[in-house]
Amino acid sequence: MNRLFFRFFVLVMLAITAATFAIYFAISRLYGDPLEDIARRQAAAEVFLLEHYIDRAPADEWLVRLNKVREVSSVRYELLPLAQASAALSSADAALLQRGGMVFRVADKAFLRRVDLSGQRYIGSEGEVLRAEGLPINIAQALQQEALRYAIVALALLIPIALWSRAHWRGMQTLARVADEFGAGRLSARARMAPGASIYPLAERMDHMADRIERLMEAQRTLLHSVSHEIRTPIARLEFGLELLRTAAATEAGPALETRIVAMEQDVRELNALMTELLGMARLDSGQAMQRQPFELAPALRACVAAQPAGQHTEVRIADGLGLVDGDCRLLMRAVANLLGNAAKYGAGRVLLNAARGSDGQLVIAVEDDGPGIPAAERARVFAPFYRLDSSRDRASGGFGLGLAIAHKAVALHGGSLAVEDGEPGVGLGGARFVIRLPG
Repeated sequence: MNRLFFRFFVLVMLAITAATFAIYFAISRLYGDPLEDIARRQAAAEVFLLEHYIDRAPADEWLVRLNKVREVSSVRYELLPLAQASAALSSADAALLQRGGMVFRVADKAFLRRVDLSGQRYIGSEGEVLRAEGLPINIAQALQQEALRYAIVALALLIPIALWSRAHWRGMQTLARVADEFGAGRLSARARMAPGASIYPLAERMDHMADRIERLMEAQRTLLHSVSHEIRTPIARLEFGLELLRTAAATEAGPALETRIVAMEQDVRELNALMTELLGMARLDSGQAMQRQPFELAPALRACVAAQPAGQHTEVRIADGLGLVDGDCRLLMRAVANLLGNAAKYGAGRVLLNAARGSDGQLVIAVEDDGPGIPAAERARVFAPFYRLDSSRDRASGGFGLGLAIAHKAVALHGGSLAVEDGEPGVGLGGARFVIRLPG
């Protein structure tokens, strides 16, 4: 945000500078060199003396008056041949001098002008040029005055722009904060700007959008909770009916009915598991599942590995000095357990859990298996709810597609990230590698 307004002010300053040069060149093109105009104004006294005292002398007294002025003036006057004076000038200035105009040499603090065009001042005066040198011309002071004028104009523009931009900047900061909070899951965050704010229309639309999203999410959570709880009732009746059917089948039916009952009980267990996962997702989405408190990470990881189903072997490499983590131990360990279960399901028999603290202070927990891995094009999609890498897999092998989604949400609630990465050459197992990174 600061970079945006810094660029805006740089653009304004560059525009003012470009306007200054454009004004200078436009005036030079249309009305002549502004520096020459400044020199004319500063040498106005000497020009007035020449035009109203020396030039108005009677015939043959022009030189007399010129000599009187030489005696009292600090300006040095000298007469030069017209050809010599013209040779030192540009073609434009030489043409102006030929016509009898006054040519100013700002750098030399001098001006040149022909004595006259017809030789009426004195004999041969039509071929001579009067050069006045040492004029009281101070271009530096004049340029400082011009620069001061432009600086005042620039300040007169920049101060209102700065005040106007400051209001915009504060409003944009508020919108950025609200967007961050809303993106972090606090759906009640609103800008709530006054109607007189400069970006009130944008803030109002963002608040309306946030209200709409919050209502939709709340409706979705309410529906999910209601449906999940309502489904549990017929599931419980199914379990009770199956138990009665099993009792009857034990005395009257054969092995075929027993097999069918076992399959139906498996379906009911899967429905229960699905409802549990859906309710867990709903709690994570609402942000109500977090119970933060500091806990030791290394013992929690070892306990999580020990709680895995029988027959699932996991190699553990936990570095020393992991320290405390401020978070929900149960929720974070569920994310790790989901990753371990996923690795055991799709691996060829080996699972590796590696935990260490990175060079930047972050906690890194990696779970890797020796299975076929996950293609790079699919790695960002495996965390989507109900997504299965291979759609041909049935529920017995592929689950419901919620384990990785729950793990991803749980880690995100702790301010961390969960991603699929390539295995470490010569160290890992070569299959899928899920890496959790938590702030230190």
